[in-house]
Amino acid sequence: MRSIENMARYLIFTTVSLGLLLTGIAGTSIAIALDAIRESFDVSVILAGWVVATFQLTLTASMPVVGKISDSLGRRRTFMACLCLYIAGSVMAAMAPSIWLLIAARVIQALGGGGFMPSAVGIVAEVFPASRQRAIGFFTSIFPIGQIVGPVIGGWLIDSFGWRAIFWINVPTGLFVLVLAWILLPRGARRHGHIDLAGAALIAGSLVSFMGALSLIAYATTSRTWTLVGLLFATAVVLTAAFLRHERTATEPIVDLDILKRRPFLAANIYNVVYGAGVIGIMSLIPLFAINVYGISYFDSGVILVPRAIAVMVTSFAVSMLLARLGYRWPMIIGTCLAALSLILLSLEPHRLMALGGGLESTTTLALILLVMGLGVGIAAPASNNACIELMPDRVATITGVRGMCRQAGGALSITVATLTLHQSASIAAGFTIVFIGLAVALVATIPVILAIPRSAACIVPPGAADRRT
Repeated sequence: MRSIENMARYLIFTTVSLGLLLTGIAGTSIAIALDAIRESFDVSVILAGWVVATFQLTLTASMPVVGKISDSLGRRRTFMACLCLYIAGSVMAAMAPSIWLLIAARVIQALGGGGFMPSAVGIVAEVFPASRQRAIGFFTSIFPIGQIVGPVIGGWLIDSFGWRAIFWINVPTGLFVLVLAWILLPRGARRHGHIDLAGAALIAGSLVSFMGALSLIAYATTSRTWTLVGLLFATAVVLTAAFLRHERTATEPIVDLDILKRRPFLAANIYNVVYGAGVIGIMSLIPLFAINVYGISYFDSGVILVPRAIAVMVTSFAVSMLLARLGYRWPMIIGTCLAALSLILLSLEPHRLMALGGGLESTTTLALILLVMGLGVGIAAPASNNACIELMPDRVATITGVRGMCRQAGGALSITVATLTLHQSASIAAGFTIVFIGLAVALVATIPVILAIPRSAACIVPPGAADRRT
């Protein structure tokens, strides 16, 4: 009987992991496909970039909302609904006759993709209550698999069938996961609570307005565009104020403001914003950097990402096994410093970096540097993912959603600032040097913030207990 229960749990783990894997593959494939999309619709690189930007903006807005809905209405139902949205968005993207419809399809994709992580983490936490930390750590190591196969599969599909194939491939795989989810996922208990639709609308509008304004700054060339940027910023401020006022009186708020005031939550989410900027957002620009600064091919610009993904997967798996012994702080500090080191290496001038590489080819040298970054991310990720879940394990999906929102916001911010820097620099190489150094400094600056996060699960102060420093 016990062996049957264990098998069922691992089948459930596999099902939700496959859903997360879809987003990992899509994320790297679209980066390689941008140039093909630009040529297909005969649009500028700036407009083609919105295919990525709108996806990230929608993820930022949807994650905390879906996290709350997942906690309230049930994780199985939320996971399956998000999967249906993702499949529908993929079909629309594959058939899009214009760049604008493709961008709209990517918004629908992101609405689905934004729900995978919060609902899936909640399911994993429910199924493995006695080993929650280890299970969530293993789960986070699944995502890099998509980043391993994504560049290879994406490059092959684009070369063989065109860029639309990277969206069509999501349909059969998504339907397969949907069938597994229908059969295997536990229904679980529903909290039959009130869904704060007003709060959801306010936070979504605020985040989309703010991140939209940040993205438009990079492309503002006329007074009309700058006026639009100002209006979006003003809208974000007004909606944020309205959201904070509403959440203080809401029966079941989307974001519990009292929890966010607690030192561990505040510290963890500050770290997540910088983490998103330094190790997530910047990765979207690495192919652009490699192609323009080192002159490598499109396919090779995807291949150099593979060692990083492998390092993340292997290292996060190993650290997850030792997390109870290592605690949260030291893995986060060591991993963050390694990520910062890799950015410093990337900031070096090409001839200096090649000399440091001892005569290795540029592709190999870049791959090794990204391997170092992968080691850092793999060491830090399990600890940063688990650091605050133990504070309120019954709200794991909500906490995961807020964490994802902070990381996506940081990633979008880094892309916007990097684009501005590249536009204003004398050369693209000089611009990337400034970007890499700035992000490295920001990562190192989070070390005092990490020290405000609990050392380990044993140091967590239960809700309602008196706060004490760890």
